[in-house]
Amino acid sequence: MTKTTSRLLATALSSFFLMGAFTQVQAGQASFVVDVQSGQILEGSNQDDLNYPASLTKMMTLYLAFEALHDGRLNWDQKLTMSENAESKEPFKLAVGAGRKVTLREAVEGIVVLSANDAAVAIAEQLGGSEQVFAKAMTDKARQLGMKDTVFKNPSGLPDPEQVTTARDMATLGVSLMRDFPEEFKLFSMRGFQFRGMKLRGHNNLMYRYDGVDGIKTGYTDASGYNVVTSALKDGRRVVGVVMGEKTASIRDDKMASLLDSTLQSSSTATASTTPGSQPGATMTDTQPTK
Repeated sequence: MTKTTSRLLATALSSFFLMGAFTQVQAGQASFVVDVQSGQILEGSNQDDLNYPASLTKMMTLYLAFEALHDGRLNWDQKLTMSENAESKEPFKLAVGAGRKVTLREAVEGIVVLSANDAAVAIAEQLGGSEQVFAKAMTDKARQLGMKDTVFKNPSGLPDPEQVTTARDMATLGVSLMRDFPEEFKLFSMRGFQFRGMKLRGHNNLMYRYDGVDGIKTGYTDASGYNVVTSALKDGRRVVGVVMGEKTASIRDDKMASLLDSTLQSSSTATASTTPGSQPGATMTDTQPTK
């Protein structure tokens, strides 16, 4: 076993026991499904209730990274330094060590596949100078996208009682990523990647079990429960679905599969209702925190 692999496993196991200390509330169950093209809301349950996003937060971190790529502030081969702060983030991380570097591409793929917390912090510190400054930019972008109830406090989704969102807002973010960065959005369909000699498998099991699913992000902490945002395409209909606050990963995945079954049955479209985020132009096993 390589040294880096050992560190990945050790940090994951140790954090599994530590995360419970952050639990403050019982997550509420919520769900939401929207037709991407028409904006029709296909299903909603408690979609405006506040919940903790967990690693769904990283969707916004990547949104801002993709934005920086497009305006020239970042490039794919750019080296990001892992600070001591980034290296300290448990449980899942690239674990290269404080002071070492990863490319932006490695960081993005690590976030997409492994939900690497250190990679999210490295991007945040590169773009914002600190997690706090970057988190404010995340919240500001959320408002621009129409995510009226979301507040970000860090780029990783690690527990913070003030970091909250809703199922509707997470659907808004999923649609916005797809709309604004269609090429980069394809990265969310990655099932694994190679990182410095290691083959790492993703933990978004819906991509393995449900035909038509092509991303995008799972999340879990004790406080949030099991969350997922899912993009799926069938017979020309594209939907983005959100499930939050479930008790296990399998229950969450089963619920999302059921929602997709019901909302993708018909490819007929209806008059668009107010679309979340529709402005003009507008796995390692998933049983451990924070993903």
